[in-house]
Amino acid sequence: MTSASRSRATIPFLVFFLSGFCGLLYQIVWLRLAFRAFGVITPVLSVVIAVFMLGLAVGAWAGGRWIHSLSERTRVSPAYYYAMAELVIGIGAFAVPALFSLSESYLLTFGEMSSAGYLAVSAMLIGLSILPWSICMGLTFPFMMAFLKGTDRSDTTGFSYLYLANVIGAMCGAAVTAFALIEIFGFEKTLWLAGAINLAIAALGISLDKSCPYPFGADYPEKSREEPNPLRGRSPAGTKPQESPLLLGVILFVTGFATTALEVVWTRAFTPVLTTTVYAFAFLITAYLLATWIGSWFYRRDLRLGRVRSNGTLFALLAVSAFLPVIINDPRVNYGKLPLLFSIMPFSAILGYLTPRIIDQFSDGYPKGAGMAYAVNIIGCILGPLAASYLLLPAIGSKSAMALLALPFLLFFFIYWMPLAGMPAFRAVAGAAAAAALIVSFAVNIGYEDRLGAFDFSKDAVIRRDHTATIISYGKDFNKRLFVNGVGITRLTPITKMMAHWPLSHLKQPPKSALVICFGMGTTFRSLMSWPDLKVTAVELVPSVRDAFGYYFADAGETMKKPNGRVIIDDGRRFLKRTVEKFDVITIDPPPPVQAAGSSFLYSRDFYDIVKMRLNDGGILQQWIPIGGDTLDNKAIIRALTDAFPHVKAYSSVEGWGMHFLASMQPIDSPPVETLLSRLPLRAREDMMEWHANKQPIELMKTMLRFTVDAATLVTEDDVMITDDQPVNEYFILRRILL
Repeated sequence: MTSASRSRATIPFLVFFLSGFCGLLYQIVWLRLAFRAFGVITPVLSVVIAVFMLGLAVGAWAGGRWIHSLSERTRVSPAYYYAMAELVIGIGAFAVPALFSLSESYLLTFGEMSSAGYLAVSAMLIGLSILPWSICMGLTFPFMMAFLKGTDRSDTTGFSYLYLANVIGAMCGAAVTAFALIEIFGFEKTLWLAGAINLAIAALGISLDKSCPYPFGADYPEKSREEPNPLRGRSPAGTKPQESPLLLGVILFVTGFATTALEVVWTRAFTPVLTTTVYAFAFLITAYLLATWIGSWFYRRDLRLGRVRSNGTLFALLAVSAFLPVIINDPRVNYGKLPLLFSIMPFSAILGYLTPRIIDQFSDGYPKGAGMAYAVNIIGCILGPLAASYLLLPAIGSKSAMALLALPFLLFFFIYWMPLAGMPAFRAVAGAAAAAALIVSFAVNIGYEDRLGAFDFSKDAVIRRDHTATIISYGKDFNKRLFVNGVGITRLTPITKMMAHWPLSHLKQPPKSALVICFGMGTTFRSLMSWPDLKVTAVELVPSVRDAFGYYFADAGETMKKPNGRVIIDDGRRFLKRTVEKFDVITIDPPPPVQAAGSSFLYSRDFYDIVKMRLNDGGILQQWIPIGGDTLDNKAIIRALTDAFPHVKAYSSVEGWGMHFLASMQPIDSPPVETLLSRLPLRAREDMMEWHANKQPIELMKTMLRFTVDAATLVTEDDVMITDDQPVNEYFILRRILL
């Protein structure tokens, strides 16, 4: 090979590997920054993903349509336009965080808004912040394809060549970002690294044209269906396949729709097994991208060997493999994490083969056809998650949604049934396997919404679903429990009562207002409502959690009707930012575990600064921490709390595990236990003792004082603290390996 040929073969692959790496890095970090700025709520997730994918679709379509004529008119090589697109993407690494910060400040000027108004404005601001850079990402495929086609007119598979490199890079980007970069550098410096890589990619793009100059003036027509293309060859039966451009477009749209919808459903369905940490989701996306890489590699290999599998063969395999995650994710068997991750890999690998094959088939290597086909696929990718989040999961749950989303692949198998006539044995076996998988998925298998370990939810549980989560209320009497997406969140416990009564009893002045973040079973809210004339606000992210209140308390309906209480469905942190109200007590108990994805938003130093703005003079924050496990995480929380508040005290709990922390900008009153008890109104005292029939109130108060200490003595200046930029409680795997 000449040096020019080697450059043309290796540089595009290298730059698309790096581009894919940065693309997943940006998606992970930008989504996290959007949660920080606008709230950890499903609409924000949906808007970020939709805008990101919309930009890719617009860029792919526009770039494919205009790059050839633009390049010829300006006499600038497509490689240079590619380099400019990567340069702009690199600028986005620095611009998006700044735009999110400006958007957050702008929203605060509105004061307290309705949720609908806030969502509308925040969606617009997210779009303005992300869309330009996402469009540039979409431009990269047709720009590089134009260069490859211009320098080699016989190239009909340029898309799959770049797609393979991009998928490998995306897999590495997802894994390295989640497992190393964020923990080492934090979000800000991780973005700096990505920006630097984009600058290097731009330089490589320019060097590509210098080593292999683009031939201007040799105009090429758009693809013609009369031109030879091995991908439009004969079917196994020797008959010409009936694959119109319309059918190929429908396939690309439906596969994009179903696949991304399944990613959303898998995330919820697999949570009981994979757990709620960021690493569980990182493993899921890494397994998906690894399988896609394997499938794309096999496609490129088969291209070289001249034996590309037919679309009918691929859909026969997809019709079976699409049901595997449903079958494996059965709590009665519980195969474990690895088999569950492997269950999505055959499906993902076959799609990794099919998608570039169809786009190559549709485009013949021309950027216009590839851009149009890729855009159609991405439009399906935009609509799939929205349909899964807002229609399928709330209506039918995760197990049925997985099975339903597998049906389109079964339908395409039957569309290609006749072209598979030349492979009768394969067709018969695949058909029988697909039918068996269909029956087992719908009629035999159950999901974790039906059963979790010893808990058989099909008997006495009440299941509620919404676009945010599936809520299971289970148990009787004092053994009632709350599960969110199959994860045990809380149970009836007097600890949650003391989250209300303990901070209120330490106020020097009679309390007038209180806020509880994270509603849970509603125990803390109900206890706060036992204080006469106290204005109580509760903020809960999941609507169905609020709706389950009546399952746990017979007087829930009466409590909710009282004029001095309200429950707001919102992200707690977002609510604090957008409200103008201040409170005497803010009490919070983030959902377990401490290492859960997104938990740092309610443990970080930055969060406590927001809390301080919403406390009245002399107001108190109550934070309960389940002390135990990784002490580094506990110290990181306490370090953030004591760094934000000058006065922080720690107390033991009534059940002997976990600790209550009271934090204030003014010294916290420490009167005798009799004085604390005297500050409780009669109804509040009765509520506190509701589950302690054999104890006296003063005994319970003394239990809280068995261990009390200035929280600053529990940490040192050398201990790390949780910040928004470095959530050390969530990203910890390297620390645990090395320490």
